[in-house]
Amino acid sequence: MELTLEGDVVRAGYEARERFYDSRGYGKVRNGDIDLAPVEATHLLYRGDIESIDGMDFRAFLGSAAVSEVDFAVYKDLRDRGFYLTPAREGWVDEAAGMDFVVYPRGKGPWDNEVAYRVRVVGERDTVAAADLGECVLAVVDEESEVTYLDTGRRAVDGTSDAVVPSTEGDLLAERVVCWEPPAELYEQAFYGQQLDDDGAVQLSLVEAAYLAREGLLTVEGGAEAVIERGREVEGDRFDRRLAVYAALRASGVAPKTGFKFGADFRTYADVENAENLGHSELLVRVLPADHCFEPRDLALDVRLAHGVRKTMVFALTADGGDSDDSPDNDDTDDIEWIAVERLTP
Repeated sequence: MELTLEGDVVRAGYEARERFYDSRGYGKVRNGDIDLAPVEATHLLYRGDIESIDGMDFRAFLGSAAVSEVDFAVYKDLRDRGFYLTPAREGWVDEAAGMDFVVYPRGKGPWDNEVAYRVRVVGERDTVAAADLGECVLAVVDEESEVTYLDTGRRAVDGTSDAVVPSTEGDLLAERVVCWEPPAELYEQAFYGQQLDDDGAVQLSLVEAAYLAREGLLTVEGGAEAVIERGREVEGDRFDRRLAVYAALRASGVAPKTGFKFGADFRTYADVENAENLGHSELLVRVLPADHCFEPRDLALDVRLAHGVRKTMVFALTADGGDSDDSPDNDDTDDIEWIAVERLTP
């Protein structure tokens, strides 16, 4: 069987089509023959199904400029797991821009028009743009060629935590606001802040206080603008992004609380009825600018931690820095993209 490398395609004949495409889903049919992507041809060399391509054996072909070793690691791993898959090349598969492989359900192939995963491949030392995540599986190849799969998707964030809060007053301190005589609903039903004691004052974080003041539910000296400016002094531009996400979560019926102990911005409760009978928080939310780029190691750490505490990791991407103003009708919800990332075992 003669196979030749022409540009970025390995050309094979009719016999190869019967052996490799019809029976095992390799390649793309072309005029009765098949074309193989280099990574597919490398796998066939590895298996011993073919001996050489233009005189190159497996060792030589894998070491050539035609093949990415990280792509091969993922291709081999998914084949070992029992999947057929196709390189996401233009004209070979639909709706795969920015992807590396389209993976079919077990027992299915490229002729069945069913897709299990769309996979993007990165090495552990690459960077990953946050905006590129969502509706794909990120396959991270580490330095020992082991593959970690992260399922990423855009998701809605919503809940039923929408208790009505009477207005109250508070004192702005260095990094928090204290409401000395708050209505009971502030903490007990709406789950704002922390009580200083069982029946007394409630202390609010700056982001909680800024949100309440902007909504006209909290009066402090200097108004909402004073709280927002204090937040900017303490956190810089990050405060605007966190306030935008906090407001969006509250508007969606979700009660956000600090996620500091988990290395996140917020942990969230979707269905708060009262603070005495809280359920388990569902999400960990990290607030990031839309142009953020991840190191795969950091992304894996976030997801591993969330999984370990039985939560889902969600990244809130804020456009244009998530700038906040102090008007009560300011709505940043449409400028936020929610990306959920979880470990996946294909």
